[in-house]
Amino acid sequence: MRAREADSEGFIEHGQVKIHYEVHGDGGPTILLMPSWTIVDAQTWKMQIPYLARHHRVVVYDGPGNGHSDRPLRPEAYHHTTQVEYALRVLDATGTDRAVVCALSMAARWALELAAEHPDRVLGIVSIAGAVPLHEAGDGDDSKAKFLAPAPVLPRSAVPELGQDPPAHWAKWNRQYWLDHYEDFATFFFGQCFSEPFSTKAIEDGVRWAGGTTPQVLLTEAGSPPPSPADIKDWSARLRCPVLHLHGSDDRIVPVRVGEELAEITGGRLVVLEGAGHVPVAGDPVRCNVLIHEFAEGLRPPRPLRESWSRWTNRPRRVLYLSSPIGLGHARRDLAIVRELRRQVPDVRIDWLTQHPVSQALKRAGERVHPAGRWLASESAHIESEAAEHDLHCFQALRRMDEILVANFMVFRDVVREEAYDLVVGDEAWEVDHFLYENPDLKRFPYAWMTDFVGHLPMPDGGRREALLTADYNAEMLEHVARFPRLRDRAIFVGDPQDIVPDRFGADLPHISDWTRAHFSFSGYVTGFDPTPYADRAALRERLGYRPDEQVCVVTVGGSGVGGHLLRRVLDAYPAIARRTPGLRMVVVAGPRIDPASLPAMPGLEVHGYVPDLQQHLAAADLAIVQGGLTTCMELTATRRPFIYIPLRHHYEQNFHVAHRLRRYGAGRRLDYADLTPDHLAEVVAAEIGTTPAYEPVAADGAARAASLLAELL
Repeated sequence: MRAREADSEGFIEHGQVKIHYEVHGDGGPTILLMPSWTIVDAQTWKMQIPYLARHHRVVVYDGPGNGHSDRPLRPEAYHHTTQVEYALRVLDATGTDRAVVCALSMAARWALELAAEHPDRVLGIVSIAGAVPLHEAGDGDDSKAKFLAPAPVLPRSAVPELGQDPPAHWAKWNRQYWLDHYEDFATFFFGQCFSEPFSTKAIEDGVRWAGGTTPQVLLTEAGSPPPSPADIKDWSARLRCPVLHLHGSDDRIVPVRVGEELAEITGGRLVVLEGAGHVPVAGDPVRCNVLIHEFAEGLRPPRPLRESWSRWTNRPRRVLYLSSPIGLGHARRDLAIVRELRRQVPDVRIDWLTQHPVSQALKRAGERVHPAGRWLASESAHIESEAAEHDLHCFQALRRMDEILVANFMVFRDVVREEAYDLVVGDEAWEVDHFLYENPDLKRFPYAWMTDFVGHLPMPDGGRREALLTADYNAEMLEHVARFPRLRDRAIFVGDPQDIVPDRFGADLPHISDWTRAHFSFSGYVTGFDPTPYADRAALRERLGYRPDEQVCVVTVGGSGVGGHLLRRVLDAYPAIARRTPGLRMVVVAGPRIDPASLPAMPGLEVHGYVPDLQQHLAAADLAIVQGGLTTCMELTATRRPFIYIPLRHHYEQNFHVAHRLRRYGAGRRLDYADLTPDHLAEVVAAEIGTTPAYEPVAADGAARAASLLAELL
């Protein structure tokens, strides 16, 4: 799922080649995001588009040979003058008189030519890792900088054996190797592009983008001569617009000295991104977004501005609270914590930065949801788009949510930049935690991180690849915390030390339990409600409309939209369940993101949408059938009700972290989705309904303990 869809899109045609473009946003000035080498498409800008489009009008297009554009096999279709013509046609088609031109790598050549030959169309240039030929072939000895020669060097040279140093593998820059081993070349090439540690996802993206074209297209493009060094210097001398150059110090495709020389001949500003590789728009998107926006904003005509500043005596204590929008469980516990925090710090003001469905629940509770929440890209919708039949590979879904996480962090960054907060609380706000560590200079407030599990774990059928990936993600987090130990002013584990899984973060990495005990404070579990009033079940059932003599089974799948298949599987089994348990009253709660009308209707069934006080119905039930989410399972544990839970397949949190905690409490009966045949489910329901479980008690003071840990930071 994309973080932002285009406001409009279309095609231009030049030289019988169709080029696809998109327009995002309506601010000014317009930013033109140019395509780079044909091995990638416009998705290389996916981390920039949502943020820039909130402040500017953004035009982006696929170059010839990839994306939604044509794939011509004529060298002239890729000539630098033709590339400039594509850009002009896109500007015309989108009604853009002038634009700030952003160019990555090879596109810097076309940006310079466009600005020199058509100065009235270019307000300014942002050149990122500019791959421009500044010297004749043979002038340099850097074999890695293949783009710097006037023409690509593609001999039929031998390819070294595996195990040799990476520089030797540049022999894969080879016509025959491209034709015979294209994917391996792409994997190697993007491994060089993304030289930063922990870049597995970026490399995968690059290989996927390379799959959008063919080696034949790349060889055709290689047959089109690039501009000469004299051309580059001539265009640079004729520039009449400001230029910003961004270049990574660890660029293994185009050495930083090229950026330094290009900045000198263009008279532009150079920002060296220390430690960054060839594609910093992906490796360091937050910093690149800010630099591009500030450069474009500086070209806007001056506007009258009014600023205000408050003395400390005029500043109420303010908390920005970020509650995970995937389901409603976080909102319930966060509300309980906030109510306790207000008791301990009466004058505190809480702003919530979150999105649907959590934002609606908070508004119903009378809370203030920050208006910037409307800019957040939907994480719930992304999770739903990743789900199959009761199957959600949540680790991979999180990896594929990268552009959404960047977009949402940029919203957060704008909020805390424009408003002063005395505390930021992130309840599994993954994007905030990750990108604050990546950009620690942005932290200007006390920050508390909150979670109910620690550590990504591989699913057994993921094999060695998934084990390596989860370990890589865990290792990055461990290094973040080790490098900046005080960035989290407080890390709160919502639970007890016994709730932590006994696994390691990965081979040769610490035990999750040992590390978490050393780096977290423990609040105990936060149910979000006091179960004491529900102890009189007879009175509770009477108030909710349940008869004393009927057996009630509540079926619910939480606040996300991924539970539809489980609901339907249970409903399919309802006739068998009803035969085995006569007189059963089954209450099905679809939640806020599943339309109750989409579920089959049957006599004896009640189907509801969102139920605000669902925990009361669970406490009154004789049995519950639920997904494997922690919140609902722990609510049932706290009220000592029997329940059957069915973890989502490939959902490592539900299968490992939640299951471990429930075993600790002796709570619930686990079933696998594959075992939910009507007869088997009917048998289990008959065995479990109306039983009196002997669970370990759930502490009732978790919200107060968590609030105390936060109050200390105020």
